[in-house]
Amino acid sequence: MRLIGADGKQVGVVTPQEGLALARQAGLDLVEISATAQPPVCRILDVGKYLYTLEKEEKQARKKQHIVHLKEIKLRPKIDDHDYETKLRSAIRFLERGDMVKLTLMFRGREMRYIAMGEQVLHRFIEDLADIAEVEKNTGLERRTIVVHLQPKSNSRKKPKSVEDHAKTQDQQSHQEKI
Repeated sequence: MRLIGADGKQVGVVTPQEGLALARQAGLDLVEISATAQPPVCRILDVGKYLYTLEKEEKQARKKQHIVHLKEIKLRPKIDDHDYETKLRSAIRFLERGDMVKLTLMFRGREMRYIAMGEQVLHRFIEDLADIAEVEKNTGLERRTIVVHLQPKSNSRKKPKSVEDHAKTQDQQSHQEKI
């Protein structure tokens, strides 16, 4: 077997009995690293310390990971302004946390006649989130739903257009339409 010493330097090819004797002299353990290699590779080390360092490294790796969740927001073609703003705030909160958002626009019964109105609601929602999100997947109309997946933009963490600003612009537009 090929033996690697406690200091990490290669000792050479030795018999298993010689490897065990060297490990006992050092007060450490003989651990087989690669059994499939020709000749097998063994190392002299303290198993307890080795397992402890592996566990610490694994824990550090888990800390650095960010699990992305998929949050769903359901919309309807004839959604009221307040409900729209509430769902928009929820989407902003999810995206700022780094989660993906699944927008589901559902049509029920006679609402299938208002597909254009539903698409307008969806496009308005996506446009309001354009500062912090980008469309990852747009499935289009399937049966009675339209599904769009949004993911947070990684390059910028700008604050989105606030809901109040959006409400003001909508009021101005509706006021101009009435005139």
